[in-house]
Amino acid sequence: MNRLLSVAALAFTTATPAAAQFLGMPVWNSPKGGTGITISGDYAKPNADWGKGNAFGARATLGLGSLNVTAGFSTWKPESASTSLKSIGGDAAFRVIGGTLLPININLLVGGARTTASGVSGNITTLVAGGGVSVSLPTPGISIEPYLSLTNRWHKPSGGSTDANFGWTIGANLGFGGFFGAHFAYDSESLGGGSTGGIIGVGAHLALKVPLGM
Repeated sequence: MNRLLSVAALAFTTATPAAAQFLGMPVWNSPKGGTGITISGDYAKPNADWGKGNAFGARATLGLGSLNVTAGFSTWKPESASTSLKSIGGDAAFRVIGGTLLPININLLVGGARTTASGVSGNITTLVAGGGVSVSLPTPGISIEPYLSLTNRWHKPSGGSTDANFGWTIGANLGFGGFFGAHFAYDSESLGGGSTGGIIGVGAHLALKVPLGM
């Protein structure tokens, strides 16, 4: 069990690993980036290796063209947990290739979050680093950005050792003619010992496009 984080010490008696950056959520990404402010609401369903349960979250992203900065939170109650795990954190993504004239986008992503549980003194610090690639599909009336991200994830429970895992995320961001959009993703993380954590996530977002481009 040394490949699994001690979330048990944080919230409940059955050992369960931590997932992604906001616990219970995929590593969301948009290699294309953008400008303005985007407000996102998220829902995710971890698999049995993560402890199942339901996760809910919200994020706010400031887009400056090549640079996107996000802050957010999530709450996740694993199936056998007596309390919910609450994560708060953020990330920064920098587009190195792509933009309005190129259909292929590549970015670099770094992020982190701190997770706590009510009535428990311990916490978990999670860091994520990697990058992603996406394609901007030329579809009339709707923007579609399928993407693939490859990231390494470090999870450190207070008083414990750091656990490092490799993960990938495949997903898509959709825009419906301007302000409204949707997003979905599947996140996979190798846990060692033949275990693989998976998370399915979906959500909706509101994009306020203002001229803040770099």
